[in-house]
Amino acid sequence: MISSYNMSSLVRLKFNAIKLVIDFGISENIAYLISIFLPIVLLLVISVLGVLVTVWLERKISAAVQQRIGPEYAGSLGIMQAIVDGVKLLIKEDIIPAQGDRWLFSIGPVLVVTPVILSYLVVPFGKNIILSDIRLGIFFWIVISSITPLGLLIAGYASNNKYSLLGGLRAAAQSISYEIPLTLCVLSISLLSNTLSTSDIVEQQCKYGILSWNIWRQPVGFITFFIASLAECERLPFDLPEAEEELVAGYQTEYSGIKFGIFYVASYLNLLVSSLFAVVLYLGGWNFPIPTTLIFFISMYKVSLPLDSSNLLLELIIPIIHISITLAKTYLFIFFAILARWTLPRIRIDQLLDLGWKFLLPMAVGNLLLTASFQLTLFEFS
Repeated sequence: MISSYNMSSLVRLKFNAIKLVIDFGISENIAYLISIFLPIVLLLVISVLGVLVTVWLERKISAAVQQRIGPEYAGSLGIMQAIVDGVKLLIKEDIIPAQGDRWLFSIGPVLVVTPVILSYLVVPFGKNIILSDIRLGIFFWIVISSITPLGLLIAGYASNNKYSLLGGLRAAAQSISYEIPLTLCVLSISLLSNTLSTSDIVEQQCKYGILSWNIWRQPVGFITFFIASLAECERLPFDLPEAEEELVAGYQTEYSGIKFGIFYVASYLNLLVSSLFAVVLYLGGWNFPIPTTLIFFISMYKVSLPLDSSNLLLELIIPIIHISITLAKTYLFIFFAILARWTLPRIRIDQLLDLGWKFLLPMAVGNLLLTASFQLTLFEFS
């Protein structure tokens, strides 16, 4: 179910798009059909821009850690380098192994990137700034993200390459090992918030500013979620499916051109969406560390704006502030993920599985049981 305010926002957006298209002389039926695809276009634009910024940040931060300059000549400060690399992959030859399975080889990258893009549907970037505010938003993300390992396994199998097959098997084993602790951490937050809606989870963290964030009530869950999300994104020190020293490039070994680019984009999209959900679940989402109402009343007192102008000012500025706060927290999370890449050494596959099954899983189960006990106690006394 979509909240009334969010529903009116979506309807208003569609009506404006329909009116704009009709003004160009196009019939209402075609205009309405075009407006249906507007959320899809917004989703793709948000995804592409997020990947470009994340790739540029990773290269610059990695260069700073290693005392290098990083990309510099493709645009100002190398901001266009990711676009140049994408164009290069587009014009490269798309090679399919002669002894591989042609159909599965082509389906693998699609199964990897599609669930990650769909995950952005339930991410609230601000108050009512969400493409699909469904009540089962968190459950939708967990279910849809479990399809990605299947695409990796299919890609490794269809390549008819032993290194690709080993990489696909590692990706499947790693995903299963860390998906369970991550899911248990998410369930703890849902139990604590008494909802599966991403927007409602953020709303419950806005009352007292930073003191209301779930990271203080779920510190063990946050640490477990952080480690499990790095493993799910196959980031160092958990990049065993793509270990260059052992498996050439893992399940990507036989891929080239645009199909290799899809894997590349999917990895950064997955990192970005995992960071967004970490912000939504633990870091208060779009909420400022200081309660927004306090900041507003102080600012209104100082500038002495009339009531009507202050309402108009809020309507224009608050969505921009919410999106900026969400993205700032998200890229702070990505910053620590990039630092982990150049700080921690790659672990062995047996250490990876032991960490997931023998350490993170008991921690996540214990955290869930403690949260359930705490909620039952509060229910009995209320």
